[in-house]
Amino acid sequence: MADVLSVLRLYNIQKKEIVAKGDEVIFGEFSWPKNVKTNYVIWGTGKEGQPKEYYTLDSILFLLNNVHLPHPSYVRRAATENIPVVRRPDRKGLLSYLNGESSTSTSIDRSAPIEIGLQRPTQGTDEERVRLDKERLAARLEGHKEGIVQTDQIRSLSEAMSVEKIAAIKAKIMAKKRSTIKTDLDEDITLKQRSFVDAEVDVTRDIVSRERVWRTRTTILQSTGKEGASARKAQTPALQPVPRPVSQARPPPNQKKGSRTPIVIIPAATTSLITMLNAKDLLQDLKFVTPEEKKKQGIQRDNEVLLQRRKDQIQPGGATLSVTVPYRVIDQPLKLAPQDWDRVVAVFVQGPAWQFKGWPWLLPDGSPVDIFAKIRAFHLKYDEQKMDPNVQKWDVTVLELSHHKRHLDRPMFLKFWETLDRCVLIAHCAHVNS
Repeated sequence: MADVLSVLRLYNIQKKEIVAKGDEVIFGEFSWPKNVKTNYVIWGTGKEGQPKEYYTLDSILFLLNNVHLPHPSYVRRAATENIPVVRRPDRKGLLSYLNGESSTSTSIDRSAPIEIGLQRPTQGTDEERVRLDKERLAARLEGHKEGIVQTDQIRSLSEAMSVEKIAAIKAKIMAKKRSTIKTDLDEDITLKQRSFVDAEVDVTRDIVSRERVWRTRTTILQSTGKEGASARKAQTPALQPVPRPVSQARPPPNQKKGSRTPIVIIPAATTSLITMLNAKDLLQDLKFVTPEEKKKQGIQRDNEVLLQRRKDQIQPGGATLSVTVPYRVIDQPLKLAPQDWDRVVAVFVQGPAWQFKGWPWLLPDGSPVDIFAKIRAFHLKYDEQKMDPNVQKWDVTVLELSHHKRHLDRPMFLKFWETLDRCVLIAHCAHVNS
């Protein structure tokens, strides 16, 4: 019989149902008490002659159910429900083992005593199933008696109709299938075009907001040719931007409808692995290209980058539809308007705390902890690179790159989008419920 931690890992990886009922946790036909001790050693115990302490099943299960929460929020919720917390140094390694990312952990004590699970009784369920099967069989036999067909009355399909008739029926069926497939494809294309148009509207709105009219019909009519233009240029200052008429300009700030394009902030430091030069390669194409390579290709730095992210959505009825969602990437967050901060969904953390100077929600001591409670934070590093001390203590999702194994880029950047989607969904649900 496997230990309870191994069973919990198996059920978590295979997404099987885990039922917490009363004071016990049920895994299929077996169950354990909630307070049963696993063989995962609590960080900081078992040293210098001190006895080892182990996390309980209830404690680890509570972490799995609240893994989406930032660590401070998770600790507060656990304290409210009087459940021992999983300490921060144990959190990453334990979740890696439970999610199947690692096959073992140095914190697992193989010599610890194993608590055998209790097998749940199934006799009553089996008897009930047998009784229901007998009732269904009796009902089917009764109906069979009412409509018995003699064997000599049965004829094959080829005897009942001609070959030409069968071929005609088959042709109708295939034609119907082709028309159905065409309709589904047309609908798919229409939805994709609609998604693309929505993205273009947001981008166009942002571009138009920065437009200025330097010459108008009036200023052009006042021109008297080259001599007059030269004289005017020498005698008068340069023309100032002429504001558009209200009918042509965007609505005033108190009337306009703001852009809905989500914003991702990346570091402006040249030492960052993600910059404005390679952001589209990493987050849209899901492939790592160094900023140095992009410079050699002659790529110029843009003030902002617009991503077109392809995403699968589950439609009513279970069908999957591929749509395109725009994201705006910037590295100068202090230029954002106050209302734009509500659209910031992710930030790539470099390490030093001064990256967040001037940001909203910054604590008086310069700590960005409250920022990470509102914006999901990520840190991009090479797998053999030493972890930054600030990143270790902050609630940051670490994305590790390999120097040479480019086939690992795609799953790693997909992890970024999956984590971001989950956090945005949780934040949306919390906003709706509040």
